[in-house]
Amino acid sequence: MKSVTFYKGSALNLGILTSKGVLDIEEAGNFFSIKVPTDVRTLIEAGEIEKEAIQLVIDKASASDRSFFHDDKELEFGPCVDHPEKIICIGLNYRKHAEESKMPIPTTPIIFSKCSNALTGHRSSIQLPEQAEKVDYEAELVIVMKKEAKNISKEEARSYVYGYCTGNDISARDLQFKTGQWLIGKTCDGFCPIGPVLHSDEEIENPNDLGIKTIVNGEVRQHSSTADMIFNCEEIIAYLSQHLTLKPGDVIMTGTPEGVIMGYPEDNQTWLKDGDEVIVEIEKLGKLQNSFYKERVENQPADKLPKISL
Repeated sequence: MKSVTFYKGSALNLGILTSKGVLDIEEAGNFFSIKVPTDVRTLIEAGEIEKEAIQLVIDKASASDRSFFHDDKELEFGPCVDHPEKIICIGLNYRKHAEESKMPIPTTPIIFSKCSNALTGHRSSIQLPEQAEKVDYEAELVIVMKKEAKNISKEEARSYVYGYCTGNDISARDLQFKTGQWLIGKTCDGFCPIGPVLHSDEEIENPNDLGIKTIVNGEVRQHSSTADMIFNCEEIIAYLSQHLTLKPGDVIMTGTPEGVIMGYPEDNQTWLKDGDEVIVEIEKLGKLQNSFYKERVENQPADKLPKISL
C-alpha cells in the first residue's frame, strides 16, 4: 500500500495513492458507509480486516461517478508519518561519508534524534535559521515501524517494519558541532522532511539495495546505494531494540551517503541558501522536493516549486 498525508484546510488527512490519483480515504469511507483507517497511526496498525475494507473502498470509489481522487500536483502534502513517538537517526552509516567527514568508521551505530517540530512534507518551503550559516542536505532511507519491538534479532527485524519512505536529514553544521551533542543542528524547524509517499513493506523487496541521490538546483550531489550502508536496516532495528522499545509509527533515518556539502574541500563549500531547491530521490520510493528561504514570508506558497509527479 502507498499512503500520503495532505491538508484540507488546517486538517491533515490520510490519502491512499492509486492509479487514479490520491484517494481521500475518509471521505470515500464515509460515503460508502465502510469503516476504514483515517490516520497514519491507525493505518500502520491495521490488520487484514481493515486492509480489506480499504481495498473495498478503493474499488467502490474507482467505479463511482463521484470523484474521490485528487491530482497529486494540486495537494499540499504533510509528512507521510505525522505523529511518531520517536525520530531516531543513524550517523555516519555509509563508509565513504565517514571518510569524507574525516571521522572514524563506526564499529557500532551512532545514534542521535530529531524532534517532531522538524517534521515537514514534500514541496514544503523550509526556513534557513538566522543563527546558522552552514546548512547541509542528507539523503536518507527512512524506516517506519509497524509494531512494538524490544530485544529482537536482526533475523526477525523485518517483520516489525511497516514500510519505508524518502527523507532528508537537514543539518546546520555550524550548530551541530558547537558541542559534542548534535541535536541543536539537527532539529531546527522543518529539518526533517519525509515523504511524499509511505510504501508498505511488501512494496519493497530489498531496502538494503536501493539507489539514492540528491539533486540541488538540477545538479546531482549524492549518488549511491543503500547497499553501501555499514549497518543495514535489520541490524539497525535489532540494535535499537536492545536499548529502547520501538513503537508503531517510530521513524528511523538510516544515514546518508557521501556527497554532502561538509565533505567538499573547504574552499568549495557552498551551503544551502535562499531560493535553493533540493530533491532527494530513492529508487522505488520516489522524490522528495523542498525549497529553502532565508527570511520568513507569511503564507509562503507551495506552488512556487515546479511540481514533480509522485
